[in-house]
Amino acid sequence: MTQAVYTKLPDRAFICITGDDKRSFLQGLITQDIDLLDTQPLLYSCLLTPNGKFLFDFFIHENDEKIMIDCEGGKRASALFKRLSMFKLRSKVTLELQDNVDAFQIFNGAWDGNYKDPRHDACGYRAYSKPHDINEVNFGIWDTHRIKHEIPDGSRDLIPEKSFIHESDIIIESAVSYTKGCYMGQELVSRMHHRGLAKKKLRCIDIKNAPEGANLRSTCGDVGLILLKLT
Repeated sequence: MTQAVYTKLPDRAFICITGDDKRSFLQGLITQDIDLLDTQPLLYSCLLTPNGKFLFDFFIHENDEKIMIDCEGGKRASALFKRLSMFKLRSKVTLELQDNVDAFQIFNGAWDGNYKDPRHDACGYRAYSKPHDINEVNFGIWDTHRIKHEIPDGSRDLIPEKSFIHESDIIIESAVSYTKGCYMGQELVSRMHHRGLAKKKLRCIDIKNAPEGANLRSTCGDVGLILLKLT
């Protein structure tokens, strides 16, 4: 296997959660089982609307008695922070938003890192300090690599409050627990999964071959993700 390369991911933020109830607070909200942090250092998960539509996707890791949510930055981070704050109620948790943080994607080869990206083997690793032992590449190289493997990039590919997470095989396979119990939007997700109700999927396409009026999402160079009806 060749040596990995890395790129800095643009516009990322952290939401830091501390307090005695930090895990139980998230467990009833997110699609993934927070207790997997006992056996793997990085989780991928989503927050949905009550009727099961996509709102946010993010990564979760835990250190120094803090849970860190690695999410889209800017207005998206502010919206996620506000949404989580609404559900605090009497939970013993404190939330802190840290915008414009450093996050890096390491991919396309072997690398000795702690945070293996749980979405797909092709994703490699994530890091939160600049790697010094491998070469840096332009973000577009990662973006093309991601699209070719049909890996969605948050709200670039899934429309908040409109998209179903079943549009992405990657999300359904890596961001959802079907055994953890209830969470917001769980009933619809479970029903669509077990009954095979998904009617559309995100697929990679050569842009020059895209049909007129195609529902294109993120693009880079000659490739893009398109939402296609299943036949």
